[in-house]
Amino acid sequence: MEHKSVSLVLGSGGARGLVHVGVIKWLEENGYTIESISGCSIGALIGGLYAAGRLDAYVEWLCKSDAMALLKLLDFKGTGGLVSGEKLMRKLHAIAGEHRIEDLPLKFTAVATDINAEKEVWINNGPLLEAIRASISLPLFFTPYTYNAKVLVDGGVLNPVPIAPTFHDETDLTIAVNLGGPISEETLLPKEQEDTNGFVATIKEYLKKFSKETTLVSQESMVMVANKSFETMQGSLAKMKLSVYPPDIEIEVPRNLCGTFEFHKAKELIQYGYDLCQNHPQLHALKKPSR
Repeated sequence: MEHKSVSLVLGSGGARGLVHVGVIKWLEENGYTIESISGCSIGALIGGLYAAGRLDAYVEWLCKSDAMALLKLLDFKGTGGLVSGEKLMRKLHAIAGEHRIEDLPLKFTAVATDINAEKEVWINNGPLLEAIRASISLPLFFTPYTYNAKVLVDGGVLNPVPIAPTFHDETDLTIAVNLGGPISEETLLPKEQEDTNGFVATIKEYLKKFSKETTLVSQESMVMVANKSFETMQGSLAKMKLSVYPPDIEIEVPRNLCGTFEFHKAKELIQYGYDLCQNHPQLHALKKPSR
C-alpha cells in the first residue's frame, strides 16, 4: 500500500472513546500518517494527547487503574454539574504536561458547545488541556468550563462527529470514528459477573461515604438517566451529520459497546478498536496492492 495521509475525526461517547486508541494504533502500524485530528469530548482527549505525544503514557496509567482509582479522581463539588473536574485535570496535567495547540506537530481542533450562543466552538489554539477540558464537559456531570469568556460544554451536544474542521485539509483520506452507531444485539465486551462489581454500584457506595442521606446518590442516578438521553440524541445527530457530510471512511462503534463511565475496561476497548480496523472492508481493501 502506498503512503496515505489522514484527517482523523474522533467522536464523543464516554469510555467507548478508548476505541479511538486502537484505531490510531492500527493506522500507525499499517502505513497511514495522521496529519490532522478533529475531536469532541473523549475524541478531543484522545486526539489531543496523541498530538502531544502523550497518549501512550495516558493509556499506561489508565490500564493500571481500577474503577475505584478512577472514581477517586471525580471531585463531587461541581457547580452546574456533579463533578468540578479539577482533580481529573490535575492528573491529566501530570501525565501530559503543558502544550499549546499551535505548537503541536499536527493540526488539532477540539470542538465544544457554547451554551449561551447555542453554537459550536472550534478551539485550535491556546492551551491544549483547557481545550480538552471544555470539550469533555458532559452536561450535568461536569461543571461547564469558561474559556475566552464563553461558557462551554461537551461538543457532542451539537456535533458528536465533528468532520467540518477537516474540510480544508490537504490529506488523502478523512476517516471518522462514530461512537454512536446502532445498538448491537451481540455480546460486545465481557460483563462484570455481578452488578455489585460494576461502576454504578461502586459510585453509589463511594457517594454514601459523603452523606448519610441519599441526596448525592439520587443526583448520580439523575445523571445516569440524563446521560442515556444524551447518548440517544448524539446517535441521531451523528447519523444526520454524517449523511450530509460523509467521510471517505466511517468506522462505526455500537453505542451499547460499554457504559459511558467504564474506563476500567480500557484494554478490551482498545483491542476492540484495533480489531474494527483490521476487519473494516474499506481499510482492508486499501491494504491490498493495486493491480
